[in-house]
Amino acid sequence: MKERLGSARLLLVTAPREDLVERVAAALRGGVDIVQLRDKEASREELLPLALELKELCERAGAIFTVNDDIELACESGAHGVHLGQEDAPISEARRVLGEAAIVGRSAGSLEEAREAVEEGADYLGAGAVYATPTKPEGEVAGLELVRRLASEGLPVPWFAIGGVTLETAPEVAEAGAPGFAVVRALMDAEDPEAAARELRSLLP
Repeated sequence: MKERLGSARLLLVTAPREDLVERVAAALRGGVDIVQLRDKEASREELLPLALELKELCERAGAIFTVNDDIELACESGAHGVHLGQEDAPISEARRVLGEAAIVGRSAGSLEEAREAVEEGADYLGAGAVYATPTKPEGEVAGLELVRRLASEGLPVPWFAIGGVTLETAPEVAEAGAPGFAVVRALMDAEDPEAAARELRSLLP
């Protein structure tokens, strides 16, 4: 799956909802390249059946499936990889459990964190938050300046701007130099997730 990562542009981070599977399926039809299962409340046991279902959906669509934070869930579900925040386990731990072929992403809220993640062996970065979101208040926002700095840095791994990237804000994020978007509400709450994914994808190279 790592060879697919280089061409990935649109990453969907899921949010709990009853029609989650249907929405993910629609978003995949619209061009989502990576689906990251995220649910901070549910247990690993509760998430495993969903992870297995989403992995199958992604594989049928030729997309990458990852799990947020939980290396063990990624292992049990056979996910293609895991995404780790700054406070999560080190990348080396994910490699030990999941193997060298696994895709390991890391969150980066600054240029320094991005450089460190690359040095540690991250396969891709989630960069932000670009705008304030329900989970990232204004004080934790890196803004478009981070996007511009990362774009000028010429990082050797793919990266996705995250945090408040919506159909309304995406054009200026792309203009600032983001090579990819990581979105939640823009697709999870969209009236038509497939159309919304197509529109977001059209803004990217």
